Amino acid sequence: MNNLSTFAAPIGRLLLAMMFLMSGLSKIGNFAGTQGYMDAMGVPGALLPLAIALEVLGGLAIIIGWQTKIMSVALAGFCVVSAALFHNDFSNQSEMIMFMKNVTIAGGFLLLIAHGPGAYALDNRVKFAQT
Repeated sequence: MNNLSTFAAPIGRLLLAMMFLMSGLSKIGNFAGTQGYMDAMGVPGALLPLAIALEVLGGLAIIIGWQTKIMSVALAGFCVVSAALFHNDFSNQSEMIMFMKNVTIAGGFLLLIAHGPGAYALDNRVKFAQT
């Protein structure tokens, strides 16, 4: 069971963060379209560079386990705010699913906050140096 825990943590961080990394990179590739969508939803498109930076840099940080708790707070907040702003039409089943997806991912980040990054994380490098 210990081996499962050792590998579950870095794989879990990768799976949790991969969506943010890919989403941020796709926003770069479709900057104008994403900015227009944000504006249409009542969110200033000028915030797009901040969203991209959080998704790409935060996603990478979670994957490598660096500043995991801080990045988890930021990305959990991002998920909840995104759900509330962009997926609040509960009469549309697809939007309800997207809302619940965002809230669920926020829950995963709360687990990282509570339990830390697990094995193979840069946050643990001090522990490795002391052993």
